[in-house]
Amino acid sequence: MNHVFFLCGAIAAEIVATTSLKLSEGFTKPLPAVATVLGYAVSFYLLSLALKRMELGVAYAIWSGVGTAAMAVVGYCLFAESLTLTKLVSIACIVVGVVGLNLTDGGGHTG
Repeated sequence: MNHVFFLCGAIAAEIVATTSLKLSEGFTKPLPAVATVLGYAVSFYLLSLALKRMELGVAYAIWSGVGTAAMAVVGYCLFAESLTLTKLVSIACIVVGVVGLNLTDGGGHTG
């Protein structure tokens, strides 16, 4: 079950890193730039730990899908970006896809 926690941590670190990337303004602000690099490093490390017990395609789909959906919400809440009906439907499709992947073959566990 640790692989689930590693994957959740990888997603959280990716969200922090991507938010910091936006805040770094093209890597011109040192603190957000450092947070970006460290956040992605932590994210990939935790993702690699999750991959010890999960199928690559399932883990990557969850990591990228949940990260993408979360970043749309972060963009809306923190950066006043639009959240149109089309975006909401698209996010719902991502969530349905992630759930579907988890329902097949026992959620992608390999050991």
